[in-house]
Amino acid sequence: MSKMLTEQPHRRYNILTGEWILVSPHRTKRPWQGKTEKSAADQRPQYDPNCYLCPTNTRANGEVNPDYKSTFSFINDFGAILMDGEQTEYDEGLFKASSEQGICKVICFSPDHSLTLPRMSVDGITDVVKLWKREYAELGALEAINHVQIFENKGDIMGCSNPHPHGQIWAQSSIPEEPRKKSATQLAYFQDHGRSLLGDYLKQELEAKERIIAENEDFVALVPFWATWPYEAMIIPRKHYSNIGQLSASEERSFATIIKALTIKFDNLFEVSFPYSGGIHQAPTDGQEHPEWHFHMSFYPPLLRSATVKKFMVGYEMFGNPQRDITAEMAAKSLRELSEVHYSQS
Repeated sequence: MSKMLTEQPHRRYNILTGEWILVSPHRTKRPWQGKTEKSAADQRPQYDPNCYLCPTNTRANGEVNPDYKSTFSFINDFGAILMDGEQTEYDEGLFKASSEQGICKVICFSPDHSLTLPRMSVDGITDVVKLWKREYAELGALEAINHVQIFENKGDIMGCSNPHPHGQIWAQSSIPEEPRKKSATQLAYFQDHGRSLLGDYLKQELEAKERIIAENEDFVALVPFWATWPYEAMIIPRKHYSNIGQLSASEERSFATIIKALTIKFDNLFEVSFPYSGGIHQAPTDGQEHPEWHFHMSFYPPLLRSATVKKFMVGYEMFGNPQRDITAEMAAKSLRELSEVHYSQS
């Protein structure tokens, strides 16, 4: 590998967003005297009578959850986007605004309050994947919905307001900024080459073998070359699928298997319930074919050196562009060498 990539300050290009990140590998030797804090214990009961998401409990709006045994989804009681309301535009010189329609849903992964994805069974995570597929299809089929964003905020430091294992879906009429940028780069590449941008990228990564974390017959988990967060990771299907709705039953299980493998490695890194924001980027649901899109799932964890030292986007990163010290290759090696057996069971 080039000495520049391993020892010298350099910039890396994000092929999906068209943006750059500054990498400073020489700074990994600097001592840390910044903020540290005690990591919270992650021991919870299987059922919490005070949890709004546990089966049979009453939510904040007075509705009662069913006695669900697998997964459960419902419209968020405090959704950031709503379907009602007048659709209008505001345009007064340099003041511009537009009303937005949408639906926000909560996805309960399991009835067991104590579980997170890495501690769920592959069968249980497969049920989550099936629910993601169903919600993407049903919400995306609505005339007013042009984009469906599936994501999870894991851990209270990621702003998770409830410890019960759950994710969210925000479906809306406009296409948000991050997928909009990725649509443009993937479309340009597909028009020039007639192939998937991420498909060609994945081929190059598999040949390099420097940033691969785990893989199976259908999916590859890796640290992207342009990763911003210290242990950022991405799961890419080997086949060129534009959305998760195209997965077969066996591929649903493969997806669940590699999600479990990756998130176990996350937990094992610092032997803590590893926080992250994870989300699926896939083709818009605007009625177009979008052959350029290659769906993928990204994980953005904030932990840097330990369970208590986090990466913050401050200073230069707020006014210039993102920067990292640990290279993507260093992060991938650390994760790759970890066991796929959860530390709590070993």
